[in-house]
Amino acid sequence: MTDKQLRLTIIDELDFEPSIEAAHIGVAVEDGVVTLTGHVQSYAEKIAAEKAVRRVKGVRAIAEEIEVRYPHDKKTSDTEIAQRALSIIAWDVTVPDAVKVKVEKGWVQLSGTVDWQYQRRAAENAIRKLSGVVGVSNLIELKQRASANDVKKAIEDALKRNAELEASTIRVTVGNDNRVTLDGKVHAWYERGVAERAAWSAPGVKSVDDHLLVA
Repeated sequence: MTDKQLRLTIIDELDFEPSIEAAHIGVAVEDGVVTLTGHVQSYAEKIAAEKAVRRVKGVRAIAEEIEVRYPHDKKTSDTEIAQRALSIIAWDVTVPDAVKVKVEKGWVQLSGTVDWQYQRRAAENAIRKLSGVVGVSNLIELKQRASANDVKKAIEDALKRNAELEASTIRVTVGNDNRVTLDGKVHAWYERGVAERAAWSAPGVKSVDDHLLVA
């Protein structure tokens, strides 16, 4: 697929996604690397646009430069965002009370310590849907619960079980601090996300560095 064909395919995918105002998003492609520009009306829409592009076969990397622009009459104060964030965390049974929230100019910073990656991800997913949020920094840490060897085996087993991946082309390295590095090759961009989720599914993983290349 040429860059021109890939660009048209991406535009079609953005147009197909009902949660995105695709007319406000610019798409440029060079050697399979996609650059997204323009503006959207919410942080959730920004994330939706990036996810839509990741689904397209042939995308090798994404440079995301989309700006969140709220109408002036809908601008929400940092105090309101913080209060809403605390409320939604309190109501979400998957997010522990240990998660802390800081808001500055619409940008939300999450911190604290949780047991599992799904809790870390649930906190971010809940916050980024709030009105007024322009970005989220997820600094929530995970408690170390397993040895490096146990983590490595759990990840490799998860990769082998996944029908969307060729596990033999992926190499897993786990440091003593349970920080995971993925090397090797996958066939499509979205497979990198599949491999990352498999790595995060192992208990005790502190971080995942994805060095996988799209063949």
